[in-house]
Amino acid sequence: MTDTLVETLREAGKPVVTVRHEDGSTLLVLPHGGRILGLLSGGSDENFFWTNPALASVDLARAFYGSDQWQNSGGDRTWLAPEVDIFLPDYPRIDRYWQPRQLDPGDYQVNRSDAGLELSTHLSLVLTRSKAEVEVRIAKSVAPALNPLRHERDGNVVGVEYAGYALRTTLQWLSGDSIASFLGLWNLLQMPHGGVMVIPTHARTRPRVYFGTIAAEDLVVGDHLVQYRMRAAGEQKIGLRAVAVTGRVGYLYPARDGRWALVVRNFAVNPSGLYVDVPWDDPDDLGYAFQACNVNSSLGSFSELEYHVPAIGPTTGALISEDTSQVWAFRGSREQVETVAGRLLAAMRSIHE
Repeated sequence: MTDTLVETLREAGKPVVTVRHEDGSTLLVLPHGGRILGLLSGGSDENFFWTNPALASVDLARAFYGSDQWQNSGGDRTWLAPEVDIFLPDYPRIDRYWQPRQLDPGDYQVNRSDAGLELSTHLSLVLTRSKAEVEVRIAKSVAPALNPLRHERDGNVVGVEYAGYALRTTLQWLSGDSIASFLGLWNLLQMPHGGVMVIPTHARTRPRVYFGTIAAEDLVVGDHLVQYRMRAAGEQKIGLRAVAVTGRVGYLYPARDGRWALVVRNFAVNPSGLYVDVPWDDPDDLGYAFQACNVNSSLGSFSELEYHVPAIGPTTGALISEDTSQVWAFRGSREQVETVAGRLLAAMRSIHE
C-alpha cells in the first residue's frame, strides 16, 4: 500500500521524502503542502493517516495536482488562524470558503542537515477584517518520539504496533504592523472517518458546535472527558476552550483485519495565551485551543484532530512562535487499543457502547 503511494506520487511529480527513526517509525513527508502524509510502524505498510483517494493511481494524482481545486493530500498539515481572516475572504459573509494557495499547498523548501529534515515557506496574506497585508515564515521539522508506554508493565499492551514523531513548528512574523492583526499556528491531523475522538478535560465542559448538527448520542460529555463519535454525513465541527483541555487528545478507529488504531496528539496548552480562532457567528468568542471536524461530503471522508497555538502579532509582545507536539500511534486488538487509550487519555466508555 505505502510503496504504491510513494511510487504514485513520484510518477505524478510530487515525490515524498522518507524519514525513518530507530524505533521503526517511518514518516512520508510531502513537501507539496508541507505535509506529513504517512506514518507507519516498523514492518507495516498500513498508514495511520487518511490520504486523498485521488492518490490511488498516477492518472488520478496527476489530474488532482494539475487542477485548481484545493489539493488536500491528507495527513498532518499546518494552517494559520483565525479562520475568518484567512479562509473567509468576504467575512462576515460565509458563503465563500477559500484556502489561500500560498498557504496550502504553499511553496515549501526542503533542507536536510545533521539536525534532521526541515520544511519552510515564506508567504504573504491579506487579512479579511483588518485588510492588513502580513508576511510570515513557517518552518517545520520532525524528530523521534519514543513510545510513551515503553517502560510500562501492563501485559495487555505487549505486541501493540507503535509509530510516532515529534513535530516542531515555527511561525515568524516578518512584516505587517496593523494593531488589529494576529496570527496563530493551527496544526491538523486527518484520519480515516468513522472513529471516536476522545478528549480529556480538567472539568466538565460543553463543546461549542461551530457548524452542522450533531446527534446527542454522538457527543457524550462527562466530568473529565468528551467523546465525539465521528460518523455522520455532511460536515460538523466542535471546539473546546484552552482552560478546559489537557493538551492530549486521541482518535480511535477500525483498522484492517479486525484491528483498531489509536492516534494521540500531545500538545502544549497555555490558557494565558491569546487563542484567536473563533466561531464564525461569534467573532468575539476567543479562547479555543482544540477542535474536531467531521467531514463526510464532497470534500472527502475523514476526521480531523486540530489544535491551536497562541497568536503572535505587533501588539502581543511576540513576533515569533515555536511549538512542539508529539504524535503517538498504536494498532492492535480493540481491547488493547482501549487499554492504551485508558493509560494515555482517561477512563472512557467502550467504543462499542
